[in-house]
Amino acid sequence: MNADEEDDITQDLLADAGKLTGLGLELLGLDPHPDDMTEEQRLLFDPEDLAEMAAISAEDRQKAVSQTRLLAGLLWNSAGVLIDQLFRDLETLRGLDAVSPSDIAGSSVLSSLPPQFASSYDTKFTQRFIVVASDVAASLGRGWTAPGCLAAELAVRCLLDQAEITEDIYELDLPEGWRLQVEEVLLEDADSQALYTEAEADGPEVPANTDYLHFEQWFKPLAPGDVVPPYART
Repeated sequence: MNADEEDDITQDLLADAGKLTGLGLELLGLDPHPDDMTEEQRLLFDPEDLAEMAAISAEDRQKAVSQTRLLAGLLWNSAGVLIDQLFRDLETLRGLDAVSPSDIAGSSVLSSLPPQFASSYDTKFTQRFIVVASDVAASLGRGWTAPGCLAAELAVRCLLDQAEITEDIYELDLPEGWRLQVEEVLLEDADSQALYTEAEADGPEVPANTDYLHFEQWFKPLAPGDVVPPYART
């Protein structure tokens, strides 16, 4: 990857940053400057924290803003790439007589889903997953709402996986620890990580009641009031 290509993708992603209207830069990890806060907002911080925020140099502040805007553009771009890659996976599946785990392992997006269910990722599943992933992507623009079903949580994880791939390819200058920060916002209280984890004594805590993690439950609302697109619920 040469410098010109890296500069081009960086400029493209910065241009896309303004399209991510569903998430503010603060939610992506950018600390606001006290001078930009309302009096009510300043009351949410300790005086020591406000002083630390105000002490950041203009140069460091500009770097942080640029990195966070680049992250915003990357998330927007990755949402589009995710949907495109899912359609490619769908076309591949349509050419198969039967779906095997090895077929899924070689796919672009479905390979990021929990592998123990790979034989169930057929064309019908993929079509439903595309609908849910598209709804997740739309939330980045219309205003973020927490995923309403397990499949939506998994779509968020796939989106972040795609963002990491782009970051690695183009060696993007992003905020340190950005994925953890974004996951804390987009996947707050999510349990879908348990689908990737063997129940081990020294492993991450797995919810006691895991019935809702079963494959058959992935497209059902997680709680009353949660919305799942009609096609995905069929």
